[in-house]
Amino acid sequence: MRITPDVSELLASIYEGPLEAEPWQSFLVLLRSVMGANSATLVLKPPSTSERGVLRIDGGRMEGVARYQESLFAMDPFLHIPPGEVKTLLELIPEEEWVASELYKVCMEPAGFYDSLGVDMHVPGEMEAGLRVTRDKASPRFTDNDKAFMRDIVGHLERAIRIHVRMNKIESERALYAGAVDQLSLATILLDEKGAVLSCNRMAEQLLAREPELQVNNGYLQVGDEATTTELQRLIGLVLEQQQHGGPAVIEAMRIRRDGDYADLGVAVRPVPMNEWSEGRSVPTVAIFISDPDFGAEAPVQVITRLFGFTPTEAQLSLLLAEGLSLDEASQALGISRNTARTHLRSVFNKTGVSRQTLLVRLILKSVAQLAWEGG
Repeated sequence: MRITPDVSELLASIYEGPLEAEPWQSFLVLLRSVMGANSATLVLKPPSTSERGVLRIDGGRMEGVARYQESLFAMDPFLHIPPGEVKTLLELIPEEEWVASELYKVCMEPAGFYDSLGVDMHVPGEMEAGLRVTRDKASPRFTDNDKAFMRDIVGHLERAIRIHVRMNKIESERALYAGAVDQLSLATILLDEKGAVLSCNRMAEQLLAREPELQVNNGYLQVGDEATTTELQRLIGLVLEQQQHGGPAVIEAMRIRRDGDYADLGVAVRPVPMNEWSEGRSVPTVAIFISDPDFGAEAPVQVITRLFGFTPTEAQLSLLLAEGLSLDEASQALGISRNTARTHLRSVFNKTGVSRQTLLVRLILKSVAQLAWEGG
């Protein structure tokens, strides 16, 4: 049995849906065409009393959609159909009752919708979704063939939506951890299997922009002079070799010297964890982490205050000490006397239970405060 070109294109659009800027827009356009419908709707999250839900709609006029999402969804005849069962609207409600309903008069009729064909999808703990196509009053009613066609494609759509849900979870976790790395002021540069630069986080972009010792040339990272770049490439090569041969994870490190009074940059090179199915080209293979001691994240005073019960002045003093200032330098920066600073410091010691300035600095630096900082 051959798959027709139209159906083949439709199935391809289902699996490409999660990769589109507007997920499944191409699929909805094709589905509407294949089924002779005036609109197609993908319900990625059903509306509820607490939120409007997420609807992807192609075709028809949009009047009344907002009212549906706000309140009239509760009148939807498709609301309680069993998952996987394909139904037409006029199977669920008598036609006379339907055309007299508020849902029809407020939402459907102004949008040019009359009859609908729908199916719901349910995966416990992962998703609640639905697919609807509509025709206007002048079009033929949906038939058993239309229902059979919907049943044939819904399994593919359910699989694609599950992929979409998993991808969203992974992307959310990735964004969270990437944000945490940003807050810790770690520049992160990902390399592919050939050692070429794939991507940079925000901190790395800023570092490359302001640091003349670092640059990307022809897709490869260059640092300092030729000898330093050669050493970095040697370390990257060691990590790549271990990665390719399945050896134990190796973390290499080096420093990049800078002119003037600037502190050296610290560099760590480590493999990106991969599984046995990590195939293809341009796969993140090596991660380079670069720390700049002269460009650190600042923990917000209000977070330090809440964490330790400090007054604003105590929080500011603690942060200045954590940045490496002496008590005299911190008191001068705050515009207070050294005796006043010592009084605040004693109060800080009492509140944190530490007795030495070095322990206080360690406590501040190891707290979660830096992760709460909102950088520019």
